[in-house]
Amino acid sequence: MIPEATMTIREMCDTFEVTPRTLRFYEAKELLFPIRIGQKRLFTRRDRARLKLILRGKRFGFSLEEIRQLLDLYYIGDQQKTQIESTYAIASERLADMKAQRATLDGSIAELEEQMSWGARMLASFNEKQRATG
Repeated sequence: MIPEATMTIREMCDTFEVTPRTLRFYEAKELLFPIRIGQKRLFTRRDRARLKLILRGKRFGFSLEEIRQLLDLYYIGDQQKTQIESTYAIASERLADMKAQRATLDGSIAELEEQMSWGARMLASFNEKQRATG
């Protein structure tokens, strides 16, 4: 018997804008657990919730192993306290990393803008000399 509220692999791909290969990869990594009927995969509400969290975690730079461990903490029976604490700790580290990367990027952008400004002044000077002698 097929439970209601399941989605096919195509419906999951369309809903979450992922490829079938991505879903099969997450299944192989034991992040998703679709119902298998022959070659057909049916994804439950639980799978959809997990995929939403997986994609969010990836967007924030969490590793798949971190995501798997965090998802597994859901089932330890403490009303998600441990899961939330662990997620918060990893997120804090990730946020610090992202801010450091942004600071580095901001510095690189400022330096490149300075170099481009110098280049623009040099080109204007060359063009001015060319007009004067040409």
